[in-house]
Amino acid sequence: MEDLHERHLCGGNAQALEQERERHRIENQNMSYRGRFAPSPTGPLHFGSLVSALASWLDARAHGGAWLVRVEDIDGPRTVPGAAEDILATLEAFGLHADEPPLCQSERTARYQEALEQLRDAGLVYPCGCTRKEISDSLLNARTRNTTLAYPGTCRNGLHGKPARAWRLRVPDGDAGRGVAGGITGDAATITFEDRWQGLQTQNLATEVGDFVLRRADDQWAYQLAVVVDDADAGITHIVRGADLMDSTARQIYLQRCLGVPTPRYLHVPVVTNGLGEKLSKQTGATALDPSRPLDALYAAAEHLKLEMSGRTQESLQAFYDAATTAWARRIETLRTITPQ
Repeated sequence: MEDLHERHLCGGNAQALEQERERHRIENQNMSYRGRFAPSPTGPLHFGSLVSALASWLDARAHGGAWLVRVEDIDGPRTVPGAAEDILATLEAFGLHADEPPLCQSERTARYQEALEQLRDAGLVYPCGCTRKEISDSLLNARTRNTTLAYPGTCRNGLHGKPARAWRLRVPDGDAGRGVAGGITGDAATITFEDRWQGLQTQNLATEVGDFVLRRADDQWAYQLAVVVDDADAGITHIVRGADLMDSTARQIYLQRCLGVPTPRYLHVPVVTNGLGEKLSKQTGATALDPSRPLDALYAAAEHLKLEMSGRTQESLQAFYDAATTAWARRIETLRTITPQ
């Protein structure tokens, strides 16, 4: 297979990369399934990330679909130099080949600006001048009154003399019949979706989240906006990722509705934890994967995903993936089939 990872890294010839991505999109446009893996280059790939990568890859292969890789390097202060290249090389060593050239969020800031302007023109966003301390103090006061801890909407009706620091998306009020601009009604405050692994999920944005940030005070684009725009532009139909991102899904579905783009199907796999029950991450002691021993880690990831592999009988990457794809297909047969909202 053509080595797309090695030839296309963040910061390359943007025009040439986009032309090649467009060629692949045209070739794959008739596919009913387009999935993706979207690591953040804050360090090397570790076992927790491998579980998400493997699950998303297997789901794409089981559906006969395309699997893409997107490097989520939009958060400049957290991005580690060289980490994107290391992640892509590790995926290649593990045989997790993407079907299109990798995409880097740092190349797409103009698209995020376009989306923000679309929302602004529709009256769905507003500038916010609140500092973290001001928000924290407001929430502390709310806690003493036994009320909700969502963003209190301080700047909804104006900055009150404060300088603009961030941009927030206005979510519907919780009261029926009271909505926001752009044709989104108050009923949209409650987002319900069927997760293919976790089952029915519901979140009330008005009471549990509040108006949320799309562009941060440090001029960085927020994760919620970037991921929704990127998934829509890439034609992503299925999202398979860790359950730690479940809490973001309702916000992303609401933002998809505001932008008028399709909502993918979602599947959130159980997160990997350390001995203390903490999510495995660089901060909690996760170590880098060993590219020289991919099968050891892949079998452990398959076990975490509860795939019935009949023991370790495959000693090549191709044999492992053939067996794992079949096992994944059996596994998802036990999960509920859903339709996009």
